[in-house]
Amino acid sequence: MDMQNDFDRILFFEHARKTAEVTYAKDPLDAENLTRWGGALLELAQFQNVPDSKKMILDGISKLEEALLVHPKKHDTLWCLGNAFTSFAFLTPDQDEAKESFDKAAVYLQQAVDEDPENEIYRKSLEVASKAPELHAEIHKHGLAQQTMGAAPASGPSTSSSAKGSKKKKDDDLKYDIFGWVILAVGIVAWVGFAKSQMPPPPPTPPR
Repeated sequence: MDMQNDFDRILFFEHARKTAEVTYAKDPLDAENLTRWGGALLELAQFQNVPDSKKMILDGISKLEEALLVHPKKHDTLWCLGNAFTSFAFLTPDQDEAKESFDKAAVYLQQAVDEDPENEIYRKSLEVASKAPELHAEIHKHGLAQQTMGAAPASGPSTSSSAKGSKKKKDDDLKYDIFGWVILAVGIVAWVGFAKSQMPPPPPTPPR
């Protein structure tokens, strides 16, 4: 079932990416489209191996930065960009390099909150980002980043029967949940934005 859901998501966001690419050719200054494009790339990145994921995230970042050149205070773009840098940092083993990305993420997420202070998701993202460097150190300390990107918590019974092994699995699941939440949240924005773009225009107002 999960594999089918993943396949459906890949198809959806690949279609969103291609649609955004076509739209960009017609109107390169459409900030909404650039944001959808960047969000779709971030969502697709989770299904790649680490090197390809990083390339796709960087591509997504470039699209989001391009959107900000058109609309510097677009809060959903700022938020996506913050999550993109957070995701990239988690895939970067070197702590100094990762810190640069975490710092950029914090700046963009704070700007998103400043532009839309009532948005609970933005505030939650900023809160999670503040804990991200510590989580990054733990993940790379245990070599977890060399496994899957962790868009979903680990499934199946624990191979260890000891309480310690069970606790470690729960800790690992929590780490995957947090990272997965970041990617999923970005995906939701891309999904909603794409769905809105596919809606038929409202009927014309009847003449009075």
